[in-house]
Amino acid sequence: MDLCDVSGSFCRAPHRFGHGIVARISILLPTGTSSLASANCSIVKPASHAGATNCYSTTMSFPDSTGYIDIAIGLAEKVAGRVEEIDEGRRIPADLAAEMADAGLFRLLVPKSLGGGEIPHPELLEIVRIFARVDASTAWCVNQNNITATDSVRMPVETAREIWNDQRAAITNGPPSRNTIAVPVEGGYRVTGHWDFSSGSSHGTWLVARGPVDGRPGEIRTSLVPKGDVPMVDTWDVSGLRGTASLSFDLDDHFVPENHTYVDSMATYENGPLYVTPKVPMYSIGFAALAVELARACLDDAIGVATKKSQHGVSSPMIDRPTVHRQIGENEVILRAADSYLRSTASKMWDAAVNRGEVDLAIRAEIRMASTYAIRQAVQVVDAAYEICGAGAIFKRNPVQRRYQDIHVIVQQFQGRPTNFETAGRYYLGLDTIGSL
Repeated sequence: MDLCDVSGSFCRAPHRFGHGIVARISILLPTGTSSLASANCSIVKPASHAGATNCYSTTMSFPDSTGYIDIAIGLAEKVAGRVEEIDEGRRIPADLAAEMADAGLFRLLVPKSLGGGEIPHPELLEIVRIFARVDASTAWCVNQNNITATDSVRMPVETAREIWNDQRAAITNGPPSRNTIAVPVEGGYRVTGHWDFSSGSSHGTWLVARGPVDGRPGEIRTSLVPKGDVPMVDTWDVSGLRGTASLSFDLDDHFVPENHTYVDSMATYENGPLYVTPKVPMYSIGFAALAVELARACLDDAIGVATKKSQHGVSSPMIDRPTVHRQIGENEVILRAADSYLRSTASKMWDAAVNRGEVDLAIRAEIRMASTYAIRQAVQVVDAAYEICGAGAIFKRNPVQRRYQDIHVIVQQFQGRPTNFETAGRYYLGLDTIGSL
């Protein structure tokens, strides 16, 4: 069946790429949610952006909901043909990144008033899944760069326009080191520090540098710096997610104008469901969806191997062996259960954002559990698939080898830590949560 009009029902349609790759597209939106509102102009006057004009050309053409998904499917096929280049080059190739940017795939969650797609978050998740089926690094960048871009409604509107007037704009962020500090000075801040894991830095145009402010206990301020002003530090010598170009950068007493800074608590000049949803749970769900799709691809590869391979020293073909039957069956259950829980919690989050205008702590705790669980179960499935594929899986030319390396880097990230269950457990015990929800 074709994709439906996402008016509140569960839609599923297979899309086949080249190289025998199938993406299963499923979108769940709350009843009453329009897929993409039409662009318009308005005058908005929140406290921190008084008198700002929230206006973008009403004649500008935006793809509809399925339009972005179709674009992603087409570009994912191109990615599929260049995965070795992405892995070896440790970046999305410049021409491919430019094509993705020109198609709007790094501004999917930017408001239409700034020239973005402003698509519902469930649709971003499906786009992440599409790319994850072919290359985890590309999917990681799509998720991280787009969710970070929701800060376009928190930064001063004139700065947002400065950034997003560039069609190929992408902002990249990473966690600060402990010695990071922003010192208030006349007209802005002098920022010093070190930041790692800036995914998508090869195609990024602006760097996000978060850190504490000297003399203001508890304040965490984000500074925006043009990437061209800062030399990147290539520390990205890793075994998995190599193509994310998650490089580092340093600032040394670097002046950042006041209007190129903001704090997350600043009033936003857009109040749609995307912009009342905290970034942390959106990051979590996206990276977990990526992990699930990566595991799905690995398990499909293993099923393909089992249907036609005989192992050395074993008399019967793999397809006739009960142990293989059990491995496939058990891991199908593990993966489907984790994915189902992940999808249901993602739906709860979006429903809350759409219908209540907030995502409360109870939902955020569940998202943390579902996301961490999905990532860790995906690792188990990939490990099983790797075992089924035998000695052939050790070669770099085998996609299972790359996916095996990718999933084991994903689980080492914050989103996959088992201590996340402790954070959720403390919430359910009525204790203060120690950790991020």
